[in-house]
Amino acid sequence: MKKRIFALALVASMILAVTACGKKEPADAGSDLIKVGIINNDPNESGYRTANDKSMKEQFTKANGYEATFKYSLKNDEQIAYAQKMIQDEVDYLLLSAADTSGWDSVLKDAKDAGIKVILFDRTVDASEDLYVASVVSDMAKEGKTAVDWLKGQKLSEYKIIHLQGVMGSAAQIGRSGALNDAVTSEGWTMVQQQTAEWSSDKAQEIVQAVIDAGTDFNVIYAENDDMAKGAVAALDKAGITHGTAEGAKVVVMGFDCNKWALEELLAGNWNYDGQCNPFQAGDIHKIIQKLEKGETIAEKTIILDEKGFDAATITQADVDKYGI
Repeated sequence: MKKRIFALALVASMILAVTACGKKEPADAGSDLIKVGIINNDPNESGYRTANDKSMKEQFTKANGYEATFKYSLKNDEQIAYAQKMIQDEVDYLLLSAADTSGWDSVLKDAKDAGIKVILFDRTVDASEDLYVASVVSDMAKEGKTAVDWLKGQKLSEYKIIHLQGVMGSAAQIGRSGALNDAVTSEGWTMVQQQTAEWSSDKAQEIVQAVIDAGTDFNVIYAENDDMAKGAVAALDKAGITHGTAEGAKVVVMGFDCNKWALEELLAGNWNYDGQCNPFQAGDIHKIIQKLEKGETIAEKTIILDEKGFDAATITQADVDKYGI
């Protein structure tokens, strides 16, 4: 009897073994995910960048079919090193918001040679268009021109400008600075101070405070982002210098990005102008990737985001609610 039971147990174990050998393990759930490497500027750089990073993280998730790696730096060499590592890791797509417009040719060529598709977002680079498949960007030069045209339209009796620049060499700095530099030359305006505050509120406050302490006269703050405008206004307030739309206000204050708090400053009449910079590129990038994955042709290689400028004299609460980031 024992021999019979043992024989039956042996047969059963053999059947289980054969079944187990023939059974396929479930496929790795991550094998169908699209691998994207996303290189961005520091999300703490500004309210704009925080909104931009948040949008990217909400879009490029496993639930949406992606395996995403995020890296951040305000330095070009560090971003390039991240890109090289992502190429080695064989990502499918490299999404790039470059800290500096130059120096990208070699690494983008490496990506192309490896069959990795590059999509630029937020900012352009100085590289051949055949090195990337698409770009979803702001027209920084147009942002600058829109702001400068507005400033011309104020018809001030004189223009004595403190120009607070962003990180030098970035597309945003080049575009926004270029328009003002052209106007200073063509209109005969005075550039009282032109200096980078690297998007920082604290650095902007120090620069403006130094001009005030030197006793130099000025009547325009042209800050290339909202945070620097905020720092400039802190220096003005400390010195008791009036600004914005108040009767007899001495200084016109201009910013960029349209953070909600900045538009509220505009609505309150504390600032005069804010130029929009749209941080929401993730949805357009997703659509581009989906088309490429289906083998479809991209009709528009470059998508320019729609942007506008806001004037304290005409902005409404509805504008703040709709456009504030």
